[in-house]
Amino acid sequence: MIAIIDYDAGNIRSVEKAMAKLGQEVWITRDRERIMNADKVILPGVGSFGDAMAHLREYNLVEVIKDVVAEKKPFLGICLGLQLLYESSEETPGVEGLGILKGKILKIPEQKDLKIPHMGWNSLHLQNDGRLFRGIEQNPYVYFVHSYYLKAGEEETVKATTEYSVNIHASVEKDNVFACQFHPEKSGDLGLQILKNFAELS
Repeated sequence: MIAIIDYDAGNIRSVEKAMAKLGQEVWITRDRERIMNADKVILPGVGSFGDAMAHLREYNLVEVIKDVVAEKKPFLGICLGLQLLYESSEETPGVEGLGILKGKILKIPEQKDLKIPHMGWNSLHLQNDGRLFRGIEQNPYVYFVHSYYLKAGEEETVKATTEYSVNIHASVEKDNVFACQFHPEKSGDLGLQILKNFAELS
């Protein structure tokens, strides 16, 4: 059973559909007991960092997420869900993130001929033997939609990078915590393989 955390952020249904396609049983929930009883937990989302943290607090989900991580349950953040795992974001100065991982969320620098938000397909450079990328060859193409990017504080946690105006830390793993800035649920068969790898973690 996989719990998808519902905190009024966009893109939750597309993650549910992708997991269902893989034959996974999924709950979309904000109920503490259901989340804690799940085998794995996903925090998807698109939208503003500040609004998302406000919703997580409103629904008493901050402590639930920290408890899930402390129990060593596999946990996956997607897009905004990755950013929320960190301490802060330039998008909303003064708003504290979950602080589960070390690093900064920064605005993608303006550059001639590059549109922001970064929207579309980019290739990944895989490194540090990421478990989400088992069986996936180097330079896979995945789908991004974001204006802010991760600069992780712990280089060894970075499992994939991409280039778009700057070097973007596109996927991280630390212990039972996994996160992708890109959208595996919108990245075709390759994205489904990444989600399958997560679903099959023990």
